[in-house]
Amino acid sequence: MIRVRRVYDPPEPADGVRVLVDRLWPRGLSKARARIDHWYRDLAPSDALRRWFGHDPARWDEFRRRYREELVAAGRWEQVRALAAQARRQTVTLLFAAKDIRHNNAVALAEILRRVAAGRQRR
Repeated sequence: MIRVRRVYDPPEPADGVRVLVDRLWPRGLSKARARIDHWYRDLAPSDALRRWFGHDPARWDEFRRRYREELVAAGRWEQVRALAAQARRQTVTLLFAAKDIRHNNAVALAEILRRVAAGRQRR
């Protein structure tokens, strides 16, 4: 199971493994308060892609396409597959800092992971 939550929300027992998928550490949040199990910076979109997107809902579909291409081109697909496999065994919660809870890299990555975990997406 794959969940997506803001890193600023209080941790819940149902979160399972908590994985931060942002390139930068969230502002004003201590490591103790965040209770993050893993920080996968390399699964975050590049700074250039993140700036281009700017959380503009009109660019959402194109952002998701470019983000997936970036993961493949950057050689991160094995890490994606490993995280999807982990999500088949236990709950994985992807954490993000953005204010927009519908249009962010964690939501896009969760979609990719769900497809990979279900065997519907290879590369």
